[in-house]
Amino acid sequence: MVTLTQLWLPILLSAVAVFVASSLIHTVIKWHQSDYFKLGNEDDVRAVIRAGGARPGLYVIPHVLEGADCAKPEVLARFTEGPVGFLTLRPVGPPNIVKPLIQWFSLVLLIAIAVAALAAWTLPKNASFMTVTTIVGAITFLAYACGGPINGIWMGKPWRSAFKEILDGFVYAAATALVFAWLWPRG
Repeated sequence: MVTLTQLWLPILLSAVAVFVASSLIHTVIKWHQSDYFKLGNEDDVRAVIRAGGARPGLYVIPHVLEGADCAKPEVLARFTEGPVGFLTLRPVGPPNIVKPLIQWFSLVLLIAIAVAALAAWTLPKNASFMTVTTIVGAITFLAYACGGPINGIWMGKPWRSAFKEILDGFVYAAATALVFAWLWPRG
């Protein structure tokens, strides 16, 4: 039986590998830059949001509390005339990349620990490289790749962007699977 303590090195190195892969995707390849658009009247929109006193949070436009209200003519008119969407507001101030990077690495590390726990539970010591790669890769892919389609379905995220997140998940899964297969306990 494989224990979680035997997997501390693959946990740590796979988290680092995913963090590096993510950094390369976002800062060198930059293939997610085209996922974000600029409003033609950005300054006007910013002024209206500021004037409304909106706090950081997730907003929906038009805002409807009950599903039954969607049948009301005045609510239907707001949906018909648009816009319809979600708006995420963050705290005001200069961007601080340090906090999100720490949060991202912490999440990546938690995913690696969860993957290790499932792998230790399902795979024997001396499992083949291909077996470890397959199991760890599948678990990791599910952890990283499902968010994009969920946001495509429920939040209106463009499917092109959601598909890129699936590809990100494949890259992260491959990195994790290869590290675990390389360092899986043997002997």
